Amino acid sequence: MNKEKIQELSSNIFSEVVANRRHLHAHPELSFEEEQTSAFIAKKLDELGLQYEHMAGNGLVALIKGGKPSDKVVALRADMDALPITETNEVPYRSQNTGVMHACGHDAHTSSLLGTAKILTQLKNDFAGTVKLIFQPAEEKLPGGASLMIKEGVLENPKPQAVLGQHVMPLIEAGKVGFRAGKYMASTDEIYVTVKGKGGHGAQPQSNIDPVIITAHMLTALQTIISRYNDPKSPSVLSFGKVIANGATNVIPNEVYLEGTFRTMDEAWRADAHKKMKKMAENIAEAFGGSVDFNIMKGYPFLINEEKLTAATRAHAEDYLGKENVLDLDIWMAAEDFAYYSQVADSCFYRLGTRNEKRGIISSVHTPTFDVEEDAFKISTGLMAYLALKQLGN
Repeated sequence: MNKEKIQELSSNIFSEVVANRRHLHAHPELSFEEEQTSAFIAKKLDELGLQYEHMAGNGLVALIKGGKPSDKVVALRADMDALPITETNEVPYRSQNTGVMHACGHDAHTSSLLGTAKILTQLKNDFAGTVKLIFQPAEEKLPGGASLMIKEGVLENPKPQAVLGQHVMPLIEAGKVGFRAGKYMASTDEIYVTVKGKGGHGAQPQSNIDPVIITAHMLTALQTIISRYNDPKSPSVLSFGKVIANGATNVIPNEVYLEGTFRTMDEAWRADAHKKMKKMAENIAEAFGGSVDFNIMKGYPFLINEEKLTAATRAHAEDYLGKENVLDLDIWMAAEDFAYYSQVADSCFYRLGTRNEKRGIISSVHTPTFDVEEDAFKISTGLMAYLALKQLGN
């Protein structure tokens, strides 16, 4: 497939992709609530003459079949949900939904994939194979829209030989992309703990069972699960971000409440660590005369980029963008529900640079000042189209 032709088509739709992104950014919707976003995507697919089906609530799946015979199939995925964050950017496309913001770039992902769909639709008579478009809801909230779409058959009828995902990265300059083969992102589990004791006057500790002291010992001891039981060669993280005692200067509370996260890249160790954390917490609480409810909500698995697919995809990206614009990525302990696809199909999840220091577009995802350099759309749509067609053998 002629990359110059794809680059020309990508250039032609740049302003449209930007407009779509700004519309989506101004009208964000939370996970499992993306009704208007889904309707917007459906409208754009209608305009392209593409048939689609709804899946996992607000998700949509469409097929673009090439005019030449081939049974090869590649899937392209974009997520669509936003976050419960109040935007502070002073831009014309600022969120109009108070307390909701596209702070992770899913507006960019959706508008980019719509642009890719337009390019592929214009080229469909010239390529062989089928491209499956996956517009996925609820990436930001357990159990994750990817898991629901897979359960409902998104990777069947037809079954893709590869799944590609593109995600913004504010650490990378716009115009560049990043790849990593093998294990890339961590699994994620949510931890909810209630430490129970016996409250009372702070001047009479002998009459109480202090859950604050139990919690202090527990928080310190639980870190040894990582430092003394985990293989140091396997990344693993245990962090607690919420601790509520809710007593007073002279009041020992009855309970202390905690929330945390556990992340790793090894499923066997993940299961073992769950057991060790729970047992350690229960033993510590019992030793002080208290008790604990230690609950782990199992989240997304770790994300693995299939080696051969990722190597080939990276090579195609270098061909399309030039080697100087394709970077190596390091392991990242954040989580992504694209991991569900990677656990059941050959997958490649790569990063689209969206940084522009001169314009001050440097904020991390999940912050109220996050934004993307829209020049990134000059490559995002065409690159994904090129990668898909190359994967199909064109």
